[in-house]
Amino acid sequence: MSLPYARDARDGAAVAEARGVFDGRMPTAPGDLRVEARGIAPVPEDARYGGPRRLFTVWFAPNLTMTGVFTGTVGAALGLDFGTALLAVVLGTLLGAVPTAYLGTWGSQTGAGQLPLARLAFGRGVVLPGALQWLSSIAWDALIGLFGGDALAQLFGWPFWLGVLVMLAAQGALGVIGYEAIHRLQTVMTFALAAAFAVLAVKLAHGAQPTTAASAHGADRAGAFVLTCTVALSLALSWAPYASDFSRYLPRTASRGRMFWCTLLGVGTSFVAVQALGLWGAAQFTDQTARGVDRLLGGGALGAFGLLAVALAALCSNAMNDYSGSLALQTVGVRLPRPVAAALAAVLGFPLVLWMHAADTTARFQNVLLFVGYWIPGFVAIVTVDWLARARARDGRPVDLAAEEAARAPWWPALVAFVAGFAVAVPFMSTGLYVGPVARALHGADLAYPVAFLAALLLYAPLRVRRRV
Repeated sequence: MSLPYARDARDGAAVAEARGVFDGRMPTAPGDLRVEARGIAPVPEDARYGGPRRLFTVWFAPNLTMTGVFTGTVGAALGLDFGTALLAVVLGTLLGAVPTAYLGTWGSQTGAGQLPLARLAFGRGVVLPGALQWLSSIAWDALIGLFGGDALAQLFGWPFWLGVLVMLAAQGALGVIGYEAIHRLQTVMTFALAAAFAVLAVKLAHGAQPTTAASAHGADRAGAFVLTCTVALSLALSWAPYASDFSRYLPRTASRGRMFWCTLLGVGTSFVAVQALGLWGAAQFTDQTARGVDRLLGGGALGAFGLLAVALAALCSNAMNDYSGSLALQTVGVRLPRPVAAALAAVLGFPLVLWMHAADTTARFQNVLLFVGYWIPGFVAIVTVDWLARARARDGRPVDLAAEEAARAPWWPALVAFVAGFAVAVPFMSTGLYVGPVARALHGADLAYPVAFLAALLLYAPLRVRRRV
């Protein structure tokens, strides 16, 4: 088997060491729950299994979290009425889910994860997006673990820190076991969490009323609409650097069309549902969303069921963060076994959760949510241009990853476009920590995501075409 990630090793011993870290045991069939030792080495075609339907559940269940519910309250907090805010949520979610679904189709064609595949475009420069992805996975552990840990603390009467500690330990264990354990869990939890959130929605419909009158008007209303759309987009797009990680074991013969639609529906329907829930009950869900769920369900057994669902939802999502974070850490060249790298991400999320909980949770939540995603649009633009250029050169032939790696792009065009795309987007950013001059002039509208995407695309595409010619 080709092991491109050890290509820079200086001698046979180094190659053998890298193979032991990046290669290793992999699941062989649905239900194989032994620890997956395999790292970023591509999955051989004769070891693939499963079908596209798995992608719906693996992308549906992890989004039924209180993070999504809390994000849904942003539109109401910015002064939008329910209908306008919901439109912004749907539009933003769709814009973010399409790239995620498209990138996810690459897994079955290559057997490789998303960050390892980015080496085709970035070369050695993949260290920068790989490091950002690893840090983002830790940040997402905190964003989601904040609510999962709070739910456990409310459920068992524990101090907040203990609830978070138990949450991170459980998700770390799932990340360590790996791909198949995550897929199996998400299949079960798709039905369980959908039922739990349906109960919450019914109770909410009888116990709360959405905001029907907007308090923001004119340019302020337009700015609030764009910011709400951007926040929703950031949620869906945040999965893009993970996308093929959870399709890399699918056979090459898997329908790419079905893979795309299963992923799009999984991401889109779940995110719109939970954000609509948060928007409807914005007055109920304050910074302490777990307490809001318990109160809304009337306490008792039903309230305990709701809190348990919140905790399990966080577990589903963060296990994926830890798994993909482990692949990102290996991609940058850190030779830690994948299970150890997954556990490390969970450990590092703990202090960040405590920091977010220590003061203004709303402000810190929104700041972390936006900042962990500003790098992703440029990344998506670059890897997509490179992939399409390679697809044109293949002229319909199947992907030969070894041959693609032999024609790996120079590192500098992608890295220059990546950094420049982010830099150009800075004036368009709108967060509690920083509001760029353009965002301020646009009454808080955050256009940094589309600007970063277009800037990276327009800069990288000519360089990539020039190299091909």
